[in-house]
Amino acid sequence: MRWMRANGTVLLPVTALLALYLGATCVVVAQAQPAVASGFLPGPVTPPARTPEPVTPTTANIRISEGQVGEVGPGGTITYPSVTSCLTVTVRLQDGGKVGAHASLFQVPGEYRSDRILAVVKQRIGARGVRAVEVRGAVGAWDPSYFTKAIESYAEGEQVPVPTQPDPGGLARVVADELGEPQGKVTVEDLPDGDQSVG
Repeated sequence: MRWMRANGTVLLPVTALLALYLGATCVVVAQAQPAVASGFLPGPVTPPARTPEPVTPTTANIRISEGQVGEVGPGGTITYPSVTSCLTVTVRLQDGGKVGAHASLFQVPGEYRSDRILAVVKQRIGARGVRAVEVRGAVGAWDPSYFTKAIESYAEGEQVPVPTQPDPGGLARVVADELGEPQGKVTVEDLPDGDQSVG
C-alpha cells in the first residue's frame, strides 16, 4: 500500500479508506442490497444465508422505504414512510417479531421490484411460524399480478394490466401464494396516503 502526502499530511489512498469502511460494514451492505432474481436485473447478488433460518434482530424501530425489506424483533415498530401508490406487507411472526416490505408500483433504482419483493420476505421468514400477514396501502392502484410480473417487465407495446376496481381478495390470494401461507392469514386494508406505523 502506498501512502500519499498532501501538505505534509500522511493520508491513506481513497481505495484503502473505502476498503476499511467496507470491511467494517460489509454485513450491513450485503443485507441492504437487493438480490437479483435473474440475469436481467442489474446489481449484486445477495449471498445465501449461512444459517437455516434468519436471526430475529433486536432493533426496536426501523424505517422501510420503497422497494426495501426489513425486520424487527418482538415489541419493535416498523415505519413505512410516504405510502402513496405503494402497498406494505407486514408479516407477524409467532415469536412476536415482524418482517416488512414496502412494495412500490415502479422500481426504485437499486431496490426490489414488486415481482421480487415477496420472495425476499419469504426468505427472511425462513422456517419461522407466521401468525398473520397484513397488506395495507393503495389497494385500488394495484393489480394482483404486479406481485408476479412487475410493470417494468412488460415489453414496449405489451398490455399492462390496469385495475378497474380494488381487488383485495386477489391481492390476498397472490400474497398468500407467494409467501406459502394460507389465504386466511392475510388481511388487506386500503389506507389513505401517508406514513404507516406498525407496532
